[in-house]
Amino acid sequence: MVQQTKYLLFLATPDSEFAKKTYGGYHNVFVSLLGDEGEQWDSFRVVDGEFPDEKDLEKYDGFVISGSSHDAFQDTDWILKLCDIIKKLDDMNKKVLGICFGHQLIARAKGGKVGRARKGPELCLGNITIVKEAATPENYFGEEVPANLRIIKCHQDEVLELPQNAKLLAYSSMYEVEMYSIKDNFLCIQGHPEYNRDILFDIIDRVLAGGHIKVFVLSLFFLL
Repeated sequence: MVQQTKYLLFLATPDSEFAKKTYGGYHNVFVSLLGDEGEQWDSFRVVDGEFPDEKDLEKYDGFVISGSSHDAFQDTDWILKLCDIIKKLDDMNKKVLGICFGHQLIARAKGGKVGRARKGPELCLGNITIVKEAATPENYFGEEVPANLRIIKCHQDEVLELPQNAKLLAYSSMYEVEMYSIKDNFLCIQGHPEYNRDILFDIIDRVLAGGHIKVFVLSLFFLL
């Protein structure tokens, strides 16, 4: 009998009303992007203090850490606990994908530095440049490494300094670290590959309505 492939999603953000109404929550948004038929995807809303038992981590083949409105440099209990889990997953040589907040938190847990974005927040469909000599096709990009990628960005923090053993995979005119890897088990990206145009527009509406960001970068070239 073939063993079922299992993945675990650490949700560091609550579901927006739009995500719940349109997709049934962010769990489904991630699975629609990353999941394949026959896989099992479990999620724990770590932002609410919901964590798996550490003894159960071994049964998962891979992990995803989502974005969040919280700062990865905060010392709240759930963030510190997630940092500890990242270190345990590294010791176990588990595959981990970090997105936005996850990208920043992995850098922190592995000895890098994170903080407020030096050039300010970003909410757009942005362009990132791939470091071709660092990225190999068989690892992340299929048959050919692209020169650049366009990806939805929504953040006000950034990785200021990479961990010692990290490899820079992409950068942009705004931020020095857009994507990096650590060994062959951590892949981290500042942007949101799971977002689409409708999710971006919903976030823009909520950000503007709440007055959270008064000045931000907004690309004119949205997803089709």
